[in-house]
Amino acid sequence: MGTGLSHFRGFVAESFRDEGRAEGRVEGRVEGRGEDILRILAVRGVEVPDEVRQRITGCKDLDVLDVWFERAITASTADAVLGED
Repeated sequence: MGTGLSHFRGFVAESFRDEGRAEGRVEGRVEGRGEDILRILAVRGVEVPDEVRQRITGCKDLDVLDVWFERAITASTADAVLGED
């Protein structure tokens, strides 16, 4: 006869899977946003020094990346995207 714990274990395992999927989606959005910023700058002909490229690709804060994305649309320099102009 079962103790009823198998249902609880299944629930816990499913919760971890859901949490992992959500984290994966956020990580994907973060990575994609950094790539979008660099793509916009490249299309616009804005030179991106290696240190700025690394800062953009290394950023894990989606809110910061969203600000940089909006700035990339009109910024004349990579430093202006980061707010350092």
